[in-house]
Amino acid sequence: MLGIFSRTIPVSIAAFCLLISTMPAPAQPGPHWDEPVASTTTIKIGAATLQVDFAAGPLDLPQAKILPWIHRAAQAVVVYYGRFPISRARILIIPAADRSGVMQGTTWGDMHGMPGFTRIRLGQHSTEKDLAEDWTMTHELVHMAFPSLPDDQHWMEEGLSTYVEPVARVQAGELTAKAIWNDMIDGMPKGEPGYGDKGMDNTHTWGRTYWGGALFCLVADVEIRRRTNNGKGLRDALRAIVAAGGTIDHDWPLMRTLEVGDKATGTTVLTDQYKKWSGSPMPVDLDKLWSDLGVRSGPDGAVFDAKAPLARIRESITSKD
Repeated sequence: MLGIFSRTIPVSIAAFCLLISTMPAPAQPGPHWDEPVASTTTIKIGAATLQVDFAAGPLDLPQAKILPWIHRAAQAVVVYYGRFPISRARILIIPAADRSGVMQGTTWGDMHGMPGFTRIRLGQHSTEKDLAEDWTMTHELVHMAFPSLPDDQHWMEEGLSTYVEPVARVQAGELTAKAIWNDMIDGMPKGEPGYGDKGMDNTHTWGRTYWGGALFCLVADVEIRRRTNNGKGLRDALRAIVAAGGTIDHDWPLMRTLEVGDKATGTTVLTDQYKKWSGSPMPVDLDKLWSDLGVRSGPDGAVFDAKAPLARIRESITSKD
């Protein structure tokens, strides 16, 4: 069961961030697979079929305005992975009365014969602008492109979606690279190990689960590109995992999954990094990383330094090619 409730938190509540980063990730309610369906339609994404069901309840927007949002999210996944990762998926939209925006999403694998199942709570008064700015749908569909892992590795599932979602949306033309690097500068520190941290497999706080997992992915992406002279990246590893059958409807050990990814890049970056990060706190010198990548925060998005040592790697991470 994979879900997320927040990617960014306003600076004005920094004290609250410190509190919540020490709390366990919240348990999510059940899948509501049998929720009464008022209408259903299908979306074709290449060879994949998405069954979109709308539960009973009022929505200000007609379905014709909602379906393109789902299509955009699925297309971003296709751009990043080269194809939609599974052949069939069900997306259940549950209206949330008297609310606005995308409230929450959760994704499961292998539900009642359906390889992937995503449940989204959508506010009754959501606008087209709310959907255009939403990241949750893409985040949830990215979950379908990775095996289901034991609970101790939930951070990898969530961290991966937190990292891939914005990168995929840049590659699909939805976001700018300046915007997502600014978000990374703001968000990645929330994933750093804190007092009493016992490594990724043993520290199940909100910050470590979402942003700590995303930080693992960023560091791995950069290191793979370093070792391959920017010829390969994390995306190559993840595409190989999907090609080998490592999708949400299959339960795989994390080490097996990472070994498949390493083979595709001709490195041992993922397995080596997991061995270090899984049981011990591994702080990252983010100031140095941002400097090497040639990125710093600015009022209108990140500011890039094309002469930085790893500037080409930074550019390649968000490149579609």
